[in-house]
Amino acid sequence: MEQKGTISIHTENIFPIIKRALYADTEVFIRELASNGVDACRKAKQVGPLEGVAQDDDKLEVNVTVDKDARTITFSDTGIGMTADEVEKYITQIAFSGASEFLEKFAAQGAKREDIIGAFGLGFYSAFMVADKVEIVTRSLRPGSQAVRWVCEGQTDYTITEAERETQGTDVILHIGTEGEEFLDEYRVRTVLTRYCRFLPVTVKFGGEAINQKAVWTRNPAELTDEDYLEFHRTLYPMAEDPLFWIHLNVDHPFTLTGILYFPKMTGKFEVEREKIQLYSRQVFITENLKDVVPDFLSLLHGVIDSPDIPLNVSRSALQSDQAVKKIGGYITRKVADKLQELYNQDRTAYEAKWEAVGFFVKYGMVAEPKFAERAKNFALLKNTEEKLFTLEEYREKTAPAQTDKDGNLVWLYTADAARQAAFMTPLTARGYDVLDMSHPIDSHYVSHLEQSQEKLKIKRIDSASAEDIIPKDQAAIAALSDDEKTRLAELFKKELGDKITVQTADLQSTDLPTALVQDEFMLRMAEMMRIQGQKSPFGDMPGTLVVNANHPVMAKLLTQAEAGPAVRQLYHLALLAQGKLEGQPLADFIAHTANSLV
Repeated sequence: MEQKGTISIHTENIFPIIKRALYADTEVFIRELASNGVDACRKAKQVGPLEGVAQDDDKLEVNVTVDKDARTITFSDTGIGMTADEVEKYITQIAFSGASEFLEKFAAQGAKREDIIGAFGLGFYSAFMVADKVEIVTRSLRPGSQAVRWVCEGQTDYTITEAERETQGTDVILHIGTEGEEFLDEYRVRTVLTRYCRFLPVTVKFGGEAINQKAVWTRNPAELTDEDYLEFHRTLYPMAEDPLFWIHLNVDHPFTLTGILYFPKMTGKFEVEREKIQLYSRQVFITENLKDVVPDFLSLLHGVIDSPDIPLNVSRSALQSDQAVKKIGGYITRKVADKLQELYNQDRTAYEAKWEAVGFFVKYGMVAEPKFAERAKNFALLKNTEEKLFTLEEYREKTAPAQTDKDGNLVWLYTADAARQAAFMTPLTARGYDVLDMSHPIDSHYVSHLEQSQEKLKIKRIDSASAEDIIPKDQAAIAALSDDEKTRLAELFKKELGDKITVQTADLQSTDLPTALVQDEFMLRMAEMMRIQGQKSPFGDMPGTLVVNANHPVMAKLLTQAEAGPAVRQLYHLALLAQGKLEGQPLADFIAHTANSLV
């Protein structure tokens, strides 16, 4: 049997839904009602001349007042106003968008979507989140219109009567209930108004004083000076340092997007302030949580983006990700890359001077976003331990002659702490090798990215292998000891040190370190990544491998000693010292032994 019917909607349930479920934050009623007033003023500017009623921009405004004694908050605008029929249509029909109808009706006269804030027809009803009763007193700008009053006490019943209002516009009067007590505090209301409405395109006043200012991002970049951009940054972030540079976004196809993004100084930090980009929709503040709009690395920037094309839910407190959002994120990524490339091309010296502050952002972007990485490879720089900077291609050319291994792989060497690992650098630079400074916490991730993105490239930390083995070559090393002597040498160390560490002899240069403690490259990177995340390495203390230089003069002498134990311990302690791992009693013993050897 087939049965058809219609879904039954009980209108008496609509107000509890509005109060408790529709909007995430109670305070947004201020944003919604102020935005409605701004819309009314902008509509008046477009419709007034058509009705023969000239509109003075200086007189189009929204006034918000709090009367603590009367327990009311009033939103009063000098905009288009409404007739009784329009109140019936736009107020009493929940979710009927007057903005949408207005745009359809006046599209031929140039009405634009971006000029009107409202979209869902529900903003007005946010008033009932804090009010037990709401009054509207309104008069249309159309000549001969009668002012009317609409009253509703939070139920489905309402009354409309004639009223007195000499001028065009609308007053929305909220009679605050117990749930809205906090909004009878003028400071609280001013704070919320400033947060959401300070860049609205129509003057918004609180207590007779304007709280808003010009939205700089809506102006033509050609009209703005550097000081204009810096002053706007100070407005947004009064306690922050001036930014390094900025990007002015302005696109109207295939989506509408404006804004200004600032590059803050990010020297020496891994944990930086996020959520400093403010999202606006038609100059109304929405959120600082843009994880669904921009790639993660862009959240390190500061500034404003404004787009009516970013889909919001009805309450505007959450974003809805779709293809348009992905296109916007892609566009911003491209513009940021283009700006960095422009700075590099225009003045490389100035760009290099900023690299210390910009490098973290570029590296993070390359690790996190493939499309950015593809563009950034032309302006990403590498710094060596001599403080010289190179592009990726320049560094390949510089290192290829000396640092290509026997299998045709280019090997880049790096240190995570040049001062602590100086003992490892000396034998490498003596061989004509160059060493990169990779001391920022992001670098443990960045070296892995470079390896994966560059052909036939290996990257090794300078303490991951002996100086001879770190870049394997075809030529055989000259051995000062026989194989039997090297075996005896290894046994001396194993006897003294036991199983706590692996011992390996190597035919290095006689001027190289007598002993060196090396560790696997993979484990070194993993340990660094875990450290950054505040976690312990899964590999424990990673004792590593003790490389014994069989060609060092001390080794032949060691083989002739009747009691080699003290010297072996001293050589092991030297290896620990070079890694910054000698501490506690072993350090005290080392100091005492060294002092006694001088006597």
